[in-house]
Amino acid sequence: MASQDFVFAPAPVVSVPVAGSAARFPIHRIYCVGRNYEEHAKEMGFTGREPPFFFMKPADAAVVVDAGTTGTAAYPTLTKNLHHEIELVVAIGTGGKNIAAADAHKHIFGYAVGLDMTRRDLQNDMKKQGRPWDIGKSFEQSAPIGPIVPKAEAGDIEKAAISLQVNGADRQRSNVSQLIWNIAETIEHLSAAWELQPGDLIYTGTPEGVAAVVQGDLLEGEVAGLPRLSVRIA
Repeated sequence: MASQDFVFAPAPVVSVPVAGSAARFPIHRIYCVGRNYEEHAKEMGFTGREPPFFFMKPADAAVVVDAGTTGTAAYPTLTKNLHHEIELVVAIGTGGKNIAAADAHKHIFGYAVGLDMTRRDLQNDMKKQGRPWDIGKSFEQSAPIGPIVPKAEAGDIEKAAISLQVNGADRQRSNVSQLIWNIAETIEHLSAAWELQPGDLIYTGTPEGVAAVVQGDLLEGEVAGLPRLSVRIA
């Protein structure tokens, strides 16, 4: 068969290192869960256990940071209120549709620490107008992520502490057990709307304490049992 002709060279596949392996995890899609910690929902003006909802970021929004290094994320255009949101990221290794929560763990490859960077002022403007949030959430370099740890090596991730420091000072601190919709329930709901594919990443939500960052700030995020994520805003 003749080689495929393209109008221009396709972009390289965006991939994430796998801890303890030379293999890499290719990103298919990035799904994000909105308002999935109760205290964060309250600080955003909401209460209660609302049905889960999702938004997406393009795969090339990922800023891939190797273990023990500090990545760089550019301060984006158009905003004066860039917020950090530390998150546990679930990496899907086996796809599926209408996955039952009881079976969700079979589809998980591993876990990583991620940041959902948000142009909060633009997001809030879109909310007021009843328009999509893409401009607030889905911009370039809006999804920093550290190495993926295979699930068998990640420990009791459902009870892991999660935290973020900015320039060494605590900003966010909670526990994955405080998720409104836990990992399995999230996969069940998500796979009812989309057929999950190997390579999908799920940013599972952020705890309370989101706030603005500026150029030069150093963000250091942790989920117990996973490599620390370090990112500087350029």
